[in-house]
Amino acid sequence: MPLPILYTFRRCPYAMRARLGLLLGQRNVEIREITLKAKPSALLQASPKGTVPVLVLCDGQVISESLEIMRWALSSPHPQADACPPILGQTVNGQTVDEQTLIAHLIHQNDHEFKPWLDKYKYADRYPAQSQTDYFLSASVFLNTLEIHLNRHRYLIDDQLSLADYAIVPFIRQFNAVDPKRDLNLSYPRLMAWLHELTSSAIFTQAMDKYVIWEAGQPQVSLLGSNVSE
Repeated sequence: MPLPILYTFRRCPYAMRARLGLLLGQRNVEIREITLKAKPSALLQASPKGTVPVLVLCDGQVISESLEIMRWALSSPHPQADACPPILGQTVNGQTVDEQTLIAHLIHQNDHEFKPWLDKYKYADRYPAQSQTDYFLSASVFLNTLEIHLNRHRYLIDDQLSLADYAIVPFIRQFNAVDPKRDLNLSYPRLMAWLHELTSSAIFTQAMDKYVIWEAGQPQVSLLGSNVSE
């Protein structure tokens, strides 16, 4: 039986987010790892904008936004639904309206406020209008917000993992890796402990498995399978 197809790039935080959602929802897909320098024509036919992740469902429907892929994986009924974690199997299960609103707000802040500053901080030489330190300080406003939440409870929303944790952690990981000499533990000890816990987890490790670059005609490689390159 054919599987949905996920076009992905291992280091892209949006693609990490999609892979995490699919793993959390126990959704098996065919993995097509691409290189951004030579995007395959099949990807561009599915989504002309050429960004990843892109999920092509078996009925031909295309989902090209990482958060929508997560929501599809976690909320749509499927044969493996019983295997989903009880809270993440349905993203609103057990959460109040206020908690659902907070999840949406934090993810929106991450995607629309923090991510632009993260890009400028990471590629400061492309944005000479300000210094890298200035971009770091602007991005740190969001880090301060997350640190406050983590001072109140173990995870971003409460003491249980939520969609917010998994949707945001790839971007904090990327931010932390920009300057290895900058020790964020000093200013953000709770956030760094949270980051370490999530990125050390079995599911994040699986989401970061390495795959060979996809070429047409090669054997199918599945997300939940074992055909992973060394």
